[in-house]
Amino acid sequence: MPPPHLKRRFGGHRRPFRRPDAHRAMITCVDHMLGMELVSPQGTRLPVPTHLLYRSQDPLVVEFLFQGLALSPVSWVISRELLARGMLAASGEGDVRVWPTGTGPEALLHILLSPPGGSAHLIAALPALTHWLYRTYQMVPAARETEALDLESHLERLLNESP
Repeated sequence: MPPPHLKRRFGGHRRPFRRPDAHRAMITCVDHMLGMELVSPQGTRLPVPTHLLYRSQDPLVVEFLFQGLALSPVSWVISRELLARGMLAASGEGDVRVWPTGTGPEALLHILLSPPGGSAHLIAALPALTHWLYRTYQMVPAARETEALDLESHLERLLNESP
């Protein structure tokens, strides 16, 4: 079930979550291209095309693939719950902080990424991100995230990785 603040904004119906058969893995995703902006310390905004990706087999996180910042896309994986909480109020600590500003169609979501050696302040249209995130909760409701975890495949990949 989506968090209440997402459901209020988009209403809609709830599709039942179906656990994949053990014999065949069902891989489903919700993706979206979004125009984000990188905000410089002086306030200048640079466009950053961003691919948002949510995979049902890894239900606790969302992935942001930032295009055009380097030769290849830069990937950041963020807690889906942190992103949802950050749409209502300032959330997060450490490497990822998220907070909303403004209201209505002009509202923005700020994401501050602070890896060692630097930081990046990105902004995006809050309504577009909210709509995409709502779709992820339609696919895998929050109460069913742990049921959707594909722990066997994660463990197999971990054990079979070459040093």
